[in-house]
Amino acid sequence: MNHRQILFAAGFFGATGVAAGAFGAHALRDFLLERGMTTAWETAARYQLLHAVALFAAAIWLRSATGGSRRYVGWAALCWCAGIVLFSGSLYGLAVGGPRWLGPVTPLGGVAFLVGWACVCAAALAKEET
Repeated sequence: MNHRQILFAAGFFGATGVAAGAFGAHALRDFLLERGMTTAWETAARYQLLHAVALFAAAIWLRSATGGSRRYVGWAALCWCAGIVLFSGSLYGLAVGGPRWLGPVTPLGGVAFLVGWACVCAAALAKEET
């Protein structure tokens, strides 16, 4: 992924995260409370927004990264995008009564988040080109 693609992903996931949070807090409030799924919805929105900010930082980092760090930053961004879709997406789906098979998808998204953060560590330690 190049920095512009990551920046687009940051904007997209940031905007949709804000919209999802507001939708859950207002339009879906009573429905989520009735189902006992308010916390799940809020967790999905929080993780989506947090990783949208991380994507924004990755886009900035990628502009100056060289060598191995460049590759790892790109992988981190890709993993975070997958994590948002799998983790937050499955929680949103479960919160509104989606199929039960979404339950096992949530931890896959969590693993994608963790792998992305491990890639950040690898990027920090990677040898730069001179």
